Amino acid sequence: MTDLSEQQNIKPSWAQAEGSSFSQWMDTRVARFSSRKYDWNALKFQADHDPKYRRAQMRYIGTGGTGVASDSSVIPSEHFTFSTMIIPAGHEGPPHLHIDVEEVFFVLRGTLKLVLEKDGERYETILTERDVVSIPPGVYREEINIGEEDALMCVMLGSKAPIRPTYPADHPLAQIKRD
Repeated sequence: MTDLSEQQNIKPSWAQAEGSSFSQWMDTRVARFSSRKYDWNALKFQADHDPKYRRAQMRYIGTGGTGVASDSSVIPSEHFTFSTMIIPAGHEGPPHLHIDVEEVFFVLRGTLKLVLEKDGERYETILTERDVVSIPPGVYREEINIGEEDALMCVMLGSKAPIRPTYPADHPLAQIKRD
């Protein structure tokens, strides 16, 4: 455990590098769509279990909650992550929860059925273009693309490096071990 003085010497990821100009510094804070690519492997272990879980992440700020350890193309994060997710028509994100962070979904395109569960109570709603939901920690969430086209959503997690999500004990993905 570090003492407070050591902690104070650690610069946040947004700190301007010594000797860099303002323009050089700000260039490190921009992630352009043209330099991103969808990562269909971030959650491949789920799709390997069942193809209906195939979806892709495009990271912008931090690496998100998918378990990707590092991505040199992202803007470093201190307090949250930001990515987009493609869920093909008929596919879904399996039920999972984050015990440590709030998660936000903002639908850019498509129609998603959102299923939330906590302590045996269930909540369902349909999210369409420009709808947003903020899901507290400890609530299971599942996103199902019920539309005819790929759904595209922004995903934000309230931590620099969230704890990997967990799955219900009776869900097959709970038995899969990842590196």
